[in-house]
Amino acid sequence: MKKILLLFTLLVGATFIANAQSAPAEFKFEKESHNFGKVTLGTPVSVDFVYTNTGDVPLQINKVESSCGCTVSEYTKTPVKKGEKGFVRVTFNPAGAALPFSKIVTVASNAKTSTKVLYIKGETVAK
Repeated sequence: MKKILLLFTLLVGATFIANAQSAPAEFKFEKESHNFGKVTLGTPVSVDFVYTNTGDVPLQINKVESSCGCTVSEYTKTPVKKGEKGFVRVTFNPAGAALPFSKIVTVASNAKTSTKVLYIKGETVAK
């Protein structure tokens, strides 16, 4: 009985050590900001923020929120495995007056750094 208990304890301990050594999901973006430059009013522009999962477990984006209604996002909905790439596409639809703009997009995920902020900026100009 003592041998079985000892074997069980060693097995459970080895499992915990193996799990502790795997790195949590983490993303590494190729870039975290983008300058559109001059954007014509009424003409939507988009940029893809591409990332790689540098962790050991699949990375899952839970939510992407923008700072205003003029910015919408699409993103990789399926879990991204270790070493694979995903994207967050940000589309800005300029309306109103010709002015400089600066917007943020917040990405929430299961990564070690669970919240990541992406930035877009530029200047809207009349047609």
